[in-house]
Amino acid sequence: MSGDDDLDSGPDPATVAAAAPEDQAPDDSVYAVGIGPGDIDYLTPRGRHAIESADVLVGFETVVGFVASETDADLLTCGYSDESETLVEFAERVAGGVAGTAVLMGDPNHSGYQFLGKVQRAVDRSVRVVPGISSLQVAASRARTPMEESTFVTLHKSGDITADLARLREDVGERHLLVLPRPFDWMPGDVAADLLEAGAPPALDALVMERLTHDEESISRFGLEELAEHAGGGRGGTPFSDLSVLVVRKPV
Repeated sequence: MSGDDDLDSGPDPATVAAAAPEDQAPDDSVYAVGIGPGDIDYLTPRGRHAIESADVLVGFETVVGFVASETDADLLTCGYSDESETLVEFAERVAGGVAGTAVLMGDPNHSGYQFLGKVQRAVDRSVRVVPGISSLQVAASRARTPMEESTFVTLHKSGDITADLARLREDVGERHLLVLPRPFDWMPGDVAADLLEAGAPPALDALVMERLTHDEESISRFGLEELAEHAGGGRGGTPFSDLSVLVVRKPV
């Protein structure tokens, strides 16, 4: 792509990423690696290989920081404000013939398709996803909520989440809910309040799991009505971190 292209314009990048199946991986593919929930022991061997063999690595600063010690690659880090410029630089490096790998938190198939789509739109190469272990999978293990009996929704994305909230309202009490909240306007308390407004039983078990697999991992247990008391706090008022997973258990 040229430096004049705007990665923030056009269709939702997640739609770009999901528009078609992957091609057969050519030798010059860019890899998009899910690094797991943060503990480096959860990085898969295939993901580690794609990181170790890269000449240049791109991703959000926090994500790159988790795997920086696993590679000698040049590190291109970004935040939301300079995401487009950083991906343009990454694309230019890849176009010059170096091996490029993008890193994403958890598993791109659970959350991260918007960044995946931006990578795909930036580079003139096939992009190959290397799945990782999502914090959702860890949360399901901790909460004993099998995925086949659960509804998973990620709110951790930009744009409209009306349809995602509707899925949660429809399934609450009938299926387990696994939710990635959106910092900081749709945090666990806000989701709980929305579910109560939709008629969810107030005594449903709700677990807020923070920093899963990290040394600071914590799990807080509430009734749904109690958790809803933390709604509306925003960045300064919520007691929960931006690395949170909400689980609402159905009655068993």
